[in-house]
Amino acid sequence: MTKQVLTAKDISEICGISESKSYQVIRQLNEELDEKGYLTFRGRVSSAFFYEKMYGMKGGVANE
Repeated sequence: MTKQVLTAKDISEICGISESKSYQVIRQLNEELDEKGYLTFRGRVSSAFFYEKMYGMKGGVANE
């Protein structure tokens, strides 16, 4: 089952960055989601939004 939200640890493993940097990424993405009116959770980010912003992917498939 695919995770709906990612934690700093998840992002750290995916991107090969430190957890503190992952928290910065989460904060930035959550600010964007908040501006769009979406509900956000501190320390977690939507996996769909993360993959879309980081890799241009929606639903785990690269946009063509």
